[in-house]
Amino acid sequence: MPATRLMPTDEAADLIELTREICHKELAPKVDESERKHLFPEATFRTLGAAGLLSLPYPEEFGGGGQPYEVYLQVVEEIASAWMSVAVGVSVHSLTAYPVATFGTDAQKAALLPGMLSGEQLGAYCLSEPLAGSDIASMTTRATPTGDGSYSLKGTKAWISHAGHADYYTTFARTADTGSKGLSTFVVPADAAGLAFAAPERKMGLHGDPVAQVMFDGVVVDGARRIGEEGQGMMMALSALDSGRLGIAAGATGLAQAALDQAATYANERHQFGRPIASNQGLGFLLADMEAAVTSARATYLHAARLKDAGRPFSKEAAVAKLVATDAAMKVTTDAVQVLGGAGYTEDFPLERYLREAKVTQIFEGTNQIQRLVISRHVLAG
Repeated sequence: MPATRLMPTDEAADLIELTREICHKELAPKVDESERKHLFPEATFRTLGAAGLLSLPYPEEFGGGGQPYEVYLQVVEEIASAWMSVAVGVSVHSLTAYPVATFGTDAQKAALLPGMLSGEQLGAYCLSEPLAGSDIASMTTRATPTGDGSYSLKGTKAWISHAGHADYYTTFARTADTGSKGLSTFVVPADAAGLAFAAPERKMGLHGDPVAQVMFDGVVVDGARRIGEEGQGMMMALSALDSGRLGIAAGATGLAQAALDQAATYANERHQFGRPIASNQGLGFLLADMEAAVTSARATYLHAARLKDAGRPFSKEAAVAKLVATDAAMKVTTDAVQVLGGAGYTEDFPLERYLREAKVTQIFEGTNQIQRLVISRHVLAG
């Protein structure tokens, strides 16, 4: 059953109801076939955009929803409970607008944000590279000034969601050989000459979220599309990742909730030895532990979101939320398969897909080993 929500306003409660309705009518009927055929859900993103669900945490003056992160993340959770690939896409798209909304000039906000937030455009976030994943400072993609105020970008980005489908690419590139202080941020239009894409990665899950390498071969970008000053890219990337980790935490929580709901329904309907298997105490305790894991995950991401909304530091709490929620998703989906037994191991139920999708949540937006590193540094510094 859907999670009980304690929303800060009536408007926020209405947003959740709208999201549930869209998930029920538009997402749920399409997810199985789309994931099986590896189809990109472009029309679904347009539907969410038209409903205002792709721009919730951004200012209304530029077309955003003006909602706190506490509300936005609960919308992401609801979407994830219906279709995880789409929830990941919503989180990624929100991440792509973050540098402009937070560090852009007034002119850049006026020029770029309306398109990003209208639902008519979908973004991609180009940070990782083949040899630069957790170690962002080792990236080699370079942006070289051309002498006329523009930059020429050359290099390869890896593991990029929406590659080949996005309308713009928020890209981090090296503008100086000074390690982490030499990175800068650019918004690259999809029709830029020299921009190319490799074949999609053959992933074990999230088949509706195409991920591929993005190649920049002398892509010329106007200087007006450089966000912030040269050298501020690392700071922007790390700041954005704190918010992005909360998006993944919320998505993982929604995925775990869906798995728990499926397991509980099956346990009530499946009979053995003349009674529902749910009446077995051992299985009941397993479901109780699953519920505790989902509830705990939700609490951690909401706590971090409320700190962010209050303008307080939340980097440690974002790492905790990402760690707790994604580990919970992995455990809950695994246990849900066990509840269904042999049926859970078939494609007749979505649990095998949930299990495959849960695994990657422990890897992207910073592996959970990186989250433990972030958390331990905060604890030892404090």
